[in-house]
Amino acid sequence: MDAKEQAKQRLTERNFPSAEQEASIAAPLAARHRYARPGSSYRLAFTDTEFLLREELRPVRMQLELLKPELIQQEHGIESTVVLYGSARIKPPEEAAALLEAAHAAGDAAQIRRAETALEMSAYYAEARRFAAIVTERSRAHATPIYVVTGGGPGIMEAGNRGAHDVGGKSIGLNIVLPHEQAPNAYITPELCFQFHYFALRKMHFVMRSIALVCFPGGFGTLDELFETLTLIQNRKSRARPVLLFGQRFWRKLFDLDHLVDTGMIAPQDLHLVRFVESAEEAWEVLASHYGFDLPPTQTGEFADDI
Repeated sequence: MDAKEQAKQRLTERNFPSAEQEASIAAPLAARHRYARPGSSYRLAFTDTEFLLREELRPVRMQLELLKPELIQQEHGIESTVVLYGSARIKPPEEAAALLEAAHAAGDAAQIRRAETALEMSAYYAEARRFAAIVTERSRAHATPIYVVTGGGPGIMEAGNRGAHDVGGKSIGLNIVLPHEQAPNAYITPELCFQFHYFALRKMHFVMRSIALVCFPGGFGTLDELFETLTLIQNRKSRARPVLLFGQRFWRKLFDLDHLVDTGMIAPQDLHLVRFVESAEEAWEVLASHYGFDLPPTQTGEFADDI
């Protein structure tokens, strides 16, 4: 190191030890101290899990859950995403086919009907996987790549992460702690696999960077995410963007948007907030047409504008 570099180092040295340095010093001392016991107030506040989990610290925990995924995505240069919503129960085609074969072998009529339905629905898994691969691969031609983001679980979520993985791309998983055992799928980019306690903050991260929201058939969770997004767009709390519903037959049977217009529950123009698509290629063409292949980032500064 020459004299100029040494001078620069002296000028930029920290005036105080970092929190990380202090924590590494304090930890072994605390372990030997007579006050080092459960419930002790001696531990540093930011390393004291018992303190951070107090009811009064909820605002701090919410801030941390907002900041952690935000800062990490910034570090990875992630500016634009496509969100894939859909059921955790939809199986890969090969798994659904094996279930049907087993049902036929068992000769159980009810089991056969369920397995036939599972095989039919598995087509959506294949289409979600294909769509995620297309988004990941074709967006590389643009200045701003698009990253697939899912809820990080099985079913359609797995298909989305898997499609990006198929073409060597990164993808994001926003997992949530649930009472029943739930683990992230195997195809999420490890450094972009997040875990949430608060549903509200998880849903906020879904929409903050999204240029489109793509819904495959799903249950209550999918509907919750879909209708919250539509409400935000309808009320202009969030910018308008494509909201695509895969499988018109499924969605038309689930809810009747025309009935909502006829009864005055929504305005006629609200029908244009969603669009039905049937294939991965069709969904991509909608995005290409909407953005003219000039796919914009949703960030203009150091922190997501939607916060």
